[in-house]
This record gives sequence, structure tokens and C-alpha cells, in this order.
Amino acid sequence: MSVKARKLFDALDLDSDGTLTRFEVISALRTKGPTLAAQGDLPFWGLGDADAASALFDAANQNGDDVLTFEEFATEIDRRFGW
Repeated sequence: MSVKARKLFDALDLDSDGTLTRFEVISALRTKGPTLAAQGDLPFWGLGDADAASALFDAANQNGDDVLTFEEFATEIDRRFGW
């Protein structure tokens, strides 16, 4: 799993509890996404809207528990962004 995935996960984990909820992914990508992209921590094409962020969450949520662990997140992000 990539260092970039870890950095992005930590940036999206708004309550710093070590997991991501759908709300965190959507909210953090909306508020922090442009800065993360400008810093090279997120591809610009990866910003998207709330629907795209929700679809990213669904793709990563392999066990269906509506909470993403770092491992679930990193697997999808590394695949999707080619990291």
C-alpha cells in the first residue's frame, strides 16, 4: 500500500479515528480536495462531486459495513489512481 494512500486517508479522516465514513469522504474531498490535488496528493481528475466521492466509497467498502479501514481504502485508491 502506498505512502500517498496513507497521506490521503489521514487527510480524509476528519475525526482521526482510523476509519472513514461516507460523510468524511464526501466532506473532506469537497473541502480539502483542491489543496490535496495542488500538493500532488490527489489527482486533479480524482476530485469529482459528491456522487463520485460516494461511488469511490462504495467501491472501497468491500465488506459492506459502511466504514472504510485503511486497507480497504488503500486497495481501491492504489488501483484507481495507479499508485
